[in-house]
Amino acid sequence: MTSNKTSWIRPITGTVAAVFLCCTVLTLMQKVNADAQKTSAEYAADPAAMIDAYRHVEAASVSDAIEQLLHEKRYMSHRMQAVFPTKFAGAALTVKLTKQENHDPAALTGMLQAIDSGSAGSVYVMQVEDGADIAGMGGLMGTAMFARGFAGAVVDGGVRDLPQLKRIGFPVYSTGPVPSTSVSHYRFGGVNVPILCDGVAVAANDIVVADQDGVVVVPREHAADILVLAQKLDNSEHSMYPFIEKFHSITEAVRQFGRI
Repeated sequence: MTSNKTSWIRPITGTVAAVFLCCTVLTLMQKVNADAQKTSAEYAADPAAMIDAYRHVEAASVSDAIEQLLHEKRYMSHRMQAVFPTKFAGAALTVKLTKQENHDPAALTGMLQAIDSGSAGSVYVMQVEDGADIAGMGGLMGTAMFARGFAGAVVDGGVRDLPQLKRIGFPVYSTGPVPSTSVSHYRFGGVNVPILCDGVAVAANDIVVADQDGVVVVPREHAADILVLAQKLDNSEHSMYPFIEKFHSITEAVRQFGRI
């Protein structure tokens, strides 16, 4: 009797194992397909997927891709430093502050309204005219951006309230920490207008990519093509690391992979 039961159990067990194996293989195939690099046309047709892909490439590769395709400098200088090591990418929401002494309590209202209008994943990019020693933003603005799901902020000017920004983990690039305020010294100059941030032209909805190497601005109209090339450059460089470690030759690695 026991033998008969066992003979029935074995085929059933084998069937279950086979089904489980097939499901596992299908799951892995779906993951591989989901992670597969898209074409520039596919990225252009799916902006959300494109920005997500930009979160996984290095700023240096994006900068190199822009130079190769557009022959332009679109990276910010060493002046732009992060409050803490970070990596993010998102669509630019631009804000401009114009230097003007005033006693107008509404002079900066537009700046605050701009934050409240921003959508999740946005990158707040601010030009503070002659603002290296003026805090363009601080803990209150950073907390509001964090609460709304902004990806980060890039301020061509100073920043203050670093303990609060670090506490909530909101990433900010700026020219450095300062204790000053823009209140009574600046006036709101516009939202989603073309600006210069550390000398780099930024338009609303351009893609901003930032990591520990710095900040790069990707013109939206070329974003898909730049992304595909940046991914290719990333893949080449990452393949070179183990090659160099194994063969102890950067010269041979460059010859093999054509990347430096």
